[in-house]
Amino acid sequence: MKIKSQAETEMLRKIYPKGTKIILDHMDDMQAPPTGTRGTVIHVDDIGQIHVNWETGSGLALIPDEDRFHKEVTE
Repeated sequence: MKIKSQAETEMLRKIYPKGTKIILDHMDDMQAPPTGTRGTVIHVDDIGQIHVNWETGSGLALIPDEDRFHKEVTE
């Protein structure tokens, strides 16, 4: 995992503020929630990982350059 610069981390915090709803597309981790799992962003840490409260009860963080996910679209 490449550690993000302070500017990159701040950009992630603006894109994924606390409360942002996301959906997991793919995470290459044995403990990953299933594809399609919804979650809510808790915070972005100082190295650029996006911490999520997943609907499955997991708290596994997303790594933006390695994991695939998208914001949940609400109308």
